[in-house]
Amino acid sequence: MKNVGEAPQEELATGERSTRNRVARSILDHGPSTVADLAKRLGLTQAAVRRHLDALVHENVVEPREQRVYGARTRGRPAKVFALTDCGRDAFDQSYDKLAAEALRWITEHHGEGAVVDFARARIVAQAETYKQAMDAAPPERRTEALAKALTADGYAATARSAPVGEQLCQHHCPVAHVAEQFPQLCEAETEMFSELLGTHVQRLATIAHGDGVCTTFIPRSGDSGSSSTKRTTTPASASTAGRNPA
Repeated sequence: MKNVGEAPQEELATGERSTRNRVARSILDHGPSTVADLAKRLGLTQAAVRRHLDALVHENVVEPREQRVYGARTRGRPAKVFALTDCGRDAFDQSYDKLAAEALRWITEHHGEGAVVDFARARIVAQAETYKQAMDAAPPERRTEALAKALTADGYAATARSAPVGEQLCQHHCPVAHVAEQFPQLCEAETEMFSELLGTHVQRLATIAHGDGVCTTFIPRSGDSGSSSTKRTTTPASASTAGRNPA
């Protein structure tokens, strides 16, 4: 990983830069975070976190946002969170984006958009087999968690958490986010894969490629999707929003 938020002053101490990298990495791993969240995770004071965030904002590595609220909004103003910018994500090994995008544009021009869809699905097949093995080794109630761990091993910094009437699979990093901005077929194929692996309809709530801080997929609790666990149930509506925020 490159140093992020590297201040122009030559006198910036190595320890300061290392801590600043830890702050940026924590946001990458956990998604948009409040000052309090970062202080707790990193064992720093909130004042120290704010100082590092100010520097990272100045360097265009992170940006402040209002915290997104899913479901009923509580009273008061939403908490301020800090999310990585495109520049910040570039520091975390997002290489060959330009080459990949050019290759997919060439495929589109010479073979049509259907060929891009075929490529996106073929790319997912090898990943899906690895993820399936990890999930099959887990008890039924921990299959989503097993999928998250397998995704993390592939660089997606994923977590699974409980949500009303289901679970949320959150990917805090996407190695192909810049390419997926131009080719949402990559996100759509991934969403189809999640549905196949989990045996239920899933819904993409947000994607990094669309500008959200985290790729968030809602997985209904078993029995709530209205279909059998062995039947593929991704609907056209789900696929159409896979690379975008449906809101």
